[in-house]
Amino acid sequence: MTIFALLFLALLSALIAYISLLPDSFRIVRSIVIDAPPEVIFEHINNFHNWMEWSPWAKIDPDMKAEYGGTPQGYGATYSWSGNKQVGVGDMEIVESRQGERVRIKLNFEKPFKATNEVQFDLKPMGGERTEVAWAMSGRHEFVGKAIYKFYNIGKALGEQFDKGLADLKKVVESQPKIAAS
Repeated sequence: MTIFALLFLALLSALIAYISLLPDSFRIVRSIVIDAPPEVIFEHINNFHNWMEWSPWAKIDPDMKAEYGGTPQGYGATYSWSGNKQVGVGDMEIVESRQGERVRIKLNFEKPFKATNEVQFDLKPMGGERTEVAWAMSGRHEFVGKAIYKFYNIGKALGEQFDKGLADLKKVVESQPKIAAS
């Protein structure tokens, strides 16, 4: 073997070892404060039909095909999509729905890669008409998933999309007419 082949094998072995030592799980969280009570914001998250107003992926591919199923909203509601290369193919199901507090979703990707993750929205009252909304995604990944996550900086890219979606959710919610308390 030449010195170059030995050097290449050594570098490849080091890269494999490095990727193998990366964490097997990930968690991405972004949050924003919205000037509205949790119950108002909850309706925009708990009903997949409302996601087209604020979801960043709906804007990436306006021709994306969407199908709704299960219950109309809340626990058991489903949403599947098929879009361009950036949006891919997948489906979601609401697996937990606590009025004005939390929506938890099982998220399955089929393309551009297969993965199952958990998405969670937590709504925390801040007093008055203000609510902190946290959007989180977590999951596990195998060797190739770890490499993709690390070298393509997927966490940063997804975090940026979460920030855009939360900003749009804030615009949608805050542009609604306020209902006066009786």
